Amino acid sequence: MPAPHRQLPALVEPGPPMGRDELERYSRHALIPEIGLEGQRRLRNARVLVIGAGGLGSPALLYLAAAGVGTLGIIDDDTVELSNLQRQVIHGVADIGRTKLESARDSIEAINPGVEVVLHQLRLDSSNALELFNGYDIILDGADNFSTRYLVNDAAALLGKPYVWGSILRFDGQVSVFWDKYGPNYRDLYPEPPAPGTVPSCAEGGVFGMLCASIGAMMVTEAVKLITGIGQSLLGRLLIFDALTSRWREIRIARDPDAAPITELIDYDFFCGLVPPAEPGHDAGLITVPQLASRLANRKRGTEDFVLVDVREPVEFEISRIPGSVLIPLAGIKDGSALADIPRDVPLVLHCKSGGRSAQALASLKAAGYADVVHLDGGIDAWNRQGAG
Repeated sequence: MPAPHRQLPALVEPGPPMGRDELERYSRHALIPEIGLEGQRRLRNARVLVIGAGGLGSPALLYLAAAGVGTLGIIDDDTVELSNLQRQVIHGVADIGRTKLESARDSIEAINPGVEVVLHQLRLDSSNALELFNGYDIILDGADNFSTRYLVNDAAALLGKPYVWGSILRFDGQVSVFWDKYGPNYRDLYPEPPAPGTVPSCAEGGVFGMLCASIGAMMVTEAVKLITGIGQSLLGRLLIFDALTSRWREIRIARDPDAAPITELIDYDFFCGLVPPAEPGHDAGLITVPQLASRLANRKRGTEDFVLVDVREPVEFEISRIPGSVLIPLAGIKDGSALADIPRDVPLVLHCKSGGRSAQALASLKAAGYADVVHLDGGIDAWNRQGAG
């Protein structure tokens, strides 16, 4: 790995000269000797892909647009919800129910109509990552799950592209730069994913809204430095921010000389332990929203008996719940302390927010000898989206 102070080459060549309006718009950048007009022309010529228009993607997209990055690509397949607005500042109340892509595009155009916005409404996976990434100079990874992070890392490494990574949870944030061509990649920091359920997502553990701006702004700072070739990159360094104490600390990251080279993309859900083993004829224990709605109607009529178990946390249960469900958080199922409260003589239907935790609960209950257990595909998010409640 190079020494952290090594000057990396500018990632993007300068574009054509700027017009009068552009000179005025970007004058405060142009006045900085390290950036100047040439650096601003590099920014205008840059193509940046942002993964996720959520907590980190929101401030990142706004600042990239304001900085004059010429082309912004956005990958997201979600819609705006009321709970997003606490931290996802690119969206507003009027955007609730819209796709995050459309909402983000409108906000970007309001800030800087000179930016070309390319929308990718899809779920990033091994079948499309290389083709998508190939059209951009740099990737900003604001994903909130480990499978996507490893996918981004491996795809960027295969293409020789740098990417800026950020992560947030509660009051803690992390940010770094990975570029396998010149230094360490994400696998040098995290060689193996954590066991499923050991690290909560923001939806499960919460996030301090203002932390998104701190980490998102640092991600844009690193992207602009890479594009223009100025300053000292975070390549080989991890910044960790504790918002409660307002302290930053730094950890050095070195390339692992014994790590296997990245040669192909894999099944990252399987790699991260997110895919439970399938059972013949049971579709991995899944039940759809219409099927659950039908079974709940049957239970109300007295023609079917089952227990609907919500495995989320109490505060989530208070905010929103499926009528007729009982709360038994996942932790008690996994450590066995809640098994005495779960009957064995009736069928069980499990659900969580989106399906991840209920899949873990299903596996734990199967291991404990429960026979008739399924879980809701897509969780309460799918239930609410389909208007079943």
